[in-house]
Amino acid sequence: MDIDSPTGDGTPADKTKTRRWRWAMLIVLGILIVAGIVYQSVTFLTQPVQTRRGRFGDAGGAQSVAVATIGRGDIRIVMNALGSVTPLTTVTVNTQISGLLMRVGFQEGQLVHKGQFLAQIDPRPYQIALEQDQAQLARDDATLKQAEMDLARYKTLADQTSIARQTYEDQAWVVKQDQGTVDYDKAQIKAQQLNLVYCHIVAPADGRVGLRLIDPGNYVQAATTSGIVVLTLLNPISVVFNVPEDSIPNILARVHAGAKLPVKAFDRANVTQLAVGEVASIDNEVDTTTGTVRLRANFDNAADTLFPSQFVNVVMLLDTQKDVVTVPIGAVQRGAPGTYVYVVAADNTVSVRTITVGAQDAGYYAVESGLKVGERVVTQGADRLREGAHVNIPPPPNAAGEPGNPAFGPEQGRHRHGGPGRGQGRGPGQGEGPYAAPGESDADAAARRERWRQRRRQQDQQTPPGQPLGAPPPVTPPPSGQPPPAPQPGP
Repeated sequence: MDIDSPTGDGTPADKTKTRRWRWAMLIVLGILIVAGIVYQSVTFLTQPVQTRRGRFGDAGGAQSVAVATIGRGDIRIVMNALGSVTPLTTVTVNTQISGLLMRVGFQEGQLVHKGQFLAQIDPRPYQIALEQDQAQLARDDATLKQAEMDLARYKTLADQTSIARQTYEDQAWVVKQDQGTVDYDKAQIKAQQLNLVYCHIVAPADGRVGLRLIDPGNYVQAATTSGIVVLTLLNPISVVFNVPEDSIPNILARVHAGAKLPVKAFDRANVTQLAVGEVASIDNEVDTTTGTVRLRANFDNAADTLFPSQFVNVVMLLDTQKDVVTVPIGAVQRGAPGTYVYVVAADNTVSVRTITVGAQDAGYYAVESGLKVGERVVTQGADRLREGAHVNIPPPPNAAGEPGNPAFGPEQGRHRHGGPGRGQGRGPGQGEGPYAAPGESDADAAARRERWRQRRRQQDQQTPPGQPLGAPPPVTPPPSGQPPPAPQPGP
């Protein structure tokens, strides 16, 4: 029997009816699905606003935001650049004469001082040459003395007109020639003595020697450029970095005013501070290919944290703006009005305020106009706000027993630029936070932290819809005629 036919005869008419019946069932099913979607959408849109809870809204329809109070503080004007560690002195120790390298007097990586012995060239050929020049000097000096004696005799005879005057004058020039020969011999002796000095190679400056470039036993020549060893001065050392040419007027104004520009060098990851120095010199021209000017900063480098040819991140403090109005970076928005913030009024409504910001430092902008000290601005949750919108400001975490940052001292979580910040106080009762109190043992602190976690979990479970998470549950008034319950001591 044909399963597609209700009667089982399998005729073409029955098959056509079966297909029509299937299409009708599919159409009805689709209509039901669309009707259900439409019903759910209409129900959601028509239900009261206070019954909906979104990701960013609370039961009252107001969006929960984080706010900060405008305060005053110091804003540092800094310049960031990429620099290269450059030694103040780098010398390739070369031989000034040719000869056999007999020995070296340093260890690789050794710290040497100016005048310290480094290498010895075989001095014997130059010693022999010195002795030859000395012998030549003795011979030429004897010839000079003989010519001088003849000149004295010729002078006497010339005065007596016993010889021709020309003979006497010729002898005088012979004496001068012999004197020149003697002077030349003396110069040759000095040259050979200097070669003997060059055979004894010493350090030309203080610094640290690197790896040896040639081994003893090799024949070195004065024309080679590789040298014997490279000597580098590490203490002090400098960093050369580039700044935009537009910044040069401000830098020169500070330098001409007698200010010292501090410079900090950080590692390549810009995390670890390596050394602190100051600007020493400015180049005399702009690099036309990059539009920058080179600056040199000197560092003491007593701990050898800077190494030659090392790339570092440079932070130069150009100036500090004292006691200016500051705003957190998270509060500053940019859009059609320009640069603006959401200012929270006393009735928890927000308004758009256009502001002018200046330098940026450590998460804050300097406010040039548009804000006053004490005003509140939205720092988080501003993506869905509009002019006149109501906002919900949850209490600080410490209001539910969460501690502030103990590193700030008695005023927990104090704003670094003078304004009040989140986290002031330590909770409903003294000593309820997770941090240890002064003089408290580790065991007591651990037990108190566990009690604090249990209390937070109970409060979160008892928080009704529409109430900020972590706030204490509402107190139910006792029945009439009964005294209020006594406060329960903490665990």
